[in-house]
Amino acid sequence: MNAVVTTSPLMDAALDAVFQALVVGITGLPGTLVRPRWQPVPPTQPSVTTNWAAIGVTTNAADAGPAILHDGTGSGADIYIRHEAITVLVTFYGPNSHKFASLVRDDIAIPQNTEGLLALDMRFVSSDPIRAVPELVNQQWLRRRDIALQFRRKITRSYPVLNLQSAEAVVQDDTNLEIDVTVPPNGRLPA
Repeated sequence: MNAVVTTSPLMDAALDAVFQALVVGITGLPGTLVRPRWQPVPPTQPSVTTNWAAIGVTTNAADAGPAILHDGTGSGADIYIRHEAITVLVTFYGPNSHKFASLVRDDIAIPQNTEGLLALDMRFVSSDPIRAVPELVNQQWLRRRDIALQFRRKITRSYPVLNLQSAEAVVQDDTNLEIDVTVPPNGRLPA
C-alpha cells in the first residue's frame, strides 16, 4: 500500500534549510556563513577571524505511538498522526562565537522569530546550555561554541484505507442455525 501524504514532512536538506534560515534570521550572519554541518564536498573553512556557523539535525525521535483515525468521507482514508522531537546542533565559530550562540538561545524564545515554524507544524521547545568547545587548527586555537536546540513536530499522513461498502457473511450459532447477513451499501443493518 502506498502512502498518500497530506502534510509532507520536510526531511534531510529541506529540513536543514528551515533551521539554516532560522539561524540566519536571528543572528544576522550571511546565509553563506551558516552552513549545513555535513556536506558531500565540504567548503573551505573560513579564517579564525570570521564568525560563522554549522548546523545539522542530530536526533529525530518519534513519540511512543501514532494516533490512527479513520476518515469516512469520500472513499475513506486512515489519518496517521505522530509527534517527534528534533534536536538541532548549532556550532558557532569565530571571535564572537559566544555572542552568536547567546543570541540564538535568547532570541529564539521571541514568538515572531519562530512563527514560520508553525506553518510546518513545528515549535521550539528548549535549548541546552552553551558549551565552549575550542578546536586546535594549524597550531591556532579556534573559538567554538555549541548549542543544541529542541523542537517538536507533528507529522500527518493519509493512507487510502477504503470504507466498507457492503459485506456478506454467514453466522452460525451453537445450535448450527445459519443466518445469512448482508450489510447494504449504506453500511446500516436493517432494524
